[in-house]
Amino acid sequence: MNPICGGWRLRMKTPIGTIEANYHFEEHDGSVTGTAHGAGEAVPLTDLVTEDTPDGQHATWRQQITKPLRLNLDYDVTITGDSLTGVSRAGRLPQTHVTGARVTR
Repeated sequence: MNPICGGWRLRMKTPIGTIEANYHFEEHDGSVTGTAHGAGEAVPLTDLVTEDTPDGQHATWRQQITKPLRLNLDYDVTITGDSLTGVSRAGRLPQTHVTGARVTR
């Protein structure tokens, strides 16, 4: 099973405050998919790519949200065990620090 698979609780430190959301990743026939749940909406993740590195698993994905603002987000994170760290970016806005903890396998 891919190391990212399962449920995660992510925290994003943004200029408007800390935002939390739940993410769920699954693997089907060697392909990983994901969904984000937060601010009253569930959105699919697109362009999800994972790769193993010496520092853990590296993952990138995109998602479109409409709450609290309409934004296109790009994520770049590293998974080490049950922890996740990295950044997200919304267009030209500054990067946002992202941390996460696994909640289910």
